[in-house]
Amino acid sequence: MTSRYLFNRIGQALLVLWAAFTVSFVLLQAMPGDAILIKFQNPDLGLTPQQIAEIRAAYAADSPLWLQYVQTIGNFLSGNFGYSVQAGVPVSASLAAHLPVTLKLAAIGFLTAAILAVAIAFLSSLAPFAWLRSAIQSVPSLFISIPTFWLGIMLIQIFSFRLKLVPVINPGPWQEFILPVATLAVPISAPLAQVLVRNIDAVLTQPFITVARAKGATQGRVLWRHVAKNALLPTLTIAGVLFGELIAGAVVTETVFGLNGIGGLTERAVGTQDVAVLQAIVVLSAAAFVAINLIVDLLYPVLDPRLRTRSGATA
Repeated sequence: MTSRYLFNRIGQALLVLWAAFTVSFVLLQAMPGDAILIKFQNPDLGLTPQQIAEIRAAYAADSPLWLQYVQTIGNFLSGNFGYSVQAGVPVSASLAAHLPVTLKLAAIGFLTAAILAVAIAFLSSLAPFAWLRSAIQSVPSLFISIPTFWLGIMLIQIFSFRLKLVPVINPGPWQEFILPVATLAVPISAPLAQVLVRNIDAVLTQPFITVARAKGATQGRVLWRHVAKNALLPTLTIAGVLFGELIAGAVVTETVFGLNGIGGLTERAVGTQDVAVLQAIVVLSAAAFVAINLIVDLLYPVLDPRLRTRSGATA
């Protein structure tokens, strides 16, 4: 891997981050309503128009948009995400309080989705009958068609209310993640399984697989020793792309199960039009998405020597 390849990928990542910040800033500023007026123009607070004007000045809400853009991007570069109008605390403090829940849900959910996808793909390859193989390969299509919010509600109905296996009220520190992880993992596993099944089928047609079988290797040994590495490598790309869907799914999942993570914070910020919080969440999500895909891009030449040689030749 050359330094030029590395700098190109980092430059592209920074460009995507800037574009995400700019687009989100424009769209959020175009939202109808005003978070400051929603909170402070309340008769119960008894604030005068002059006091509200002073509050707006403190938040620089009446500054020209170009000046707000420059100040906001400068603050973000220095690690200052501004203040939440509704909570009255720094946005970074709100993110720090809610981020661990979302990270835990996302990490366990993605790991569960990956295990489920690998299980579906390899079971379909090991199935002894064509009808069974076809049935297993149709499972991802079924998973994709299930709405996340409906799946979450059904899991609560079945495992909490009917079977009483997972408590809804006062669950344990790990019990509260069982159903949300299942809700998040099922739709994420579907495209992973579909890509993996296609990759396995493609690798099984390669000449070196025929040679391995001619030497007496069993189907399980062929899949584990020869197919797995070659089939899993292209799946890294779709895994990175699915991270964006993972964030969107986490918002819905946390709302359904009442988890106090970034999803719940986003829901409340949308309801109160807390622009500073929404801007920070968009940029944070974009940064995570870009970081995952950058890592995938940088891992490809490391894992596949052919790409390493190709990237060095084009540098």
